[in-house]
Amino acid sequence: MKKLFALFLGICLVWQCQPKKEQPEAFSFKKEVSSSKPNASEMVDLENKGVGPVTQVLFSDEIDQELVQNGQRIYEEKCTVCHKVGETFIGPPPNDILKRRTPEWVMNMILNPTEMIEKDTLAKALFMEFNGQLMTNQNLKQQEARAILEYFRTL
Repeated sequence: MKKLFALFLGICLVWQCQPKKEQPEAFSFKKEVSSSKPNASEMVDLENKGVGPVTQVLFSDEIDQELVQNGQRIYEEKCTVCHKVGETFIGPPPNDILKRRTPEWVMNMILNPTEMIEKDTLAKALFMEFNGQLMTNQNLKQQEARAILEYFRTL
């Protein structure tokens, strides 16, 4: 029995000392992320007014708190299924949106998302960035979109 164990141990030792054959590299798929071009949600475009009924938005120096409250209520009822303040969710967060987009573009995206995605290059890029998730047209009135915009000014 001892001889059999010694023979087994010897075979294992010799086998372990054999030169190793190079193993082929395991297959892996990694999405290459280029850092040279920012995501559409991070791009700044303060000239594009978008496609839709809004051609000009004028802000007063002071924020209209009543409009903010109304806009926040509408946003919470209609938009939070896809958009979260402070975090990327199904769609981009609204924080600092007015530092990256014109107010007209934002309102046109709220009021006219289908045509914006069809005709506006930035809206198309956002559509692609968010996995082809089409923004739902909530059929808001222009005054409601303006209230949401005023709420966005406070974020």
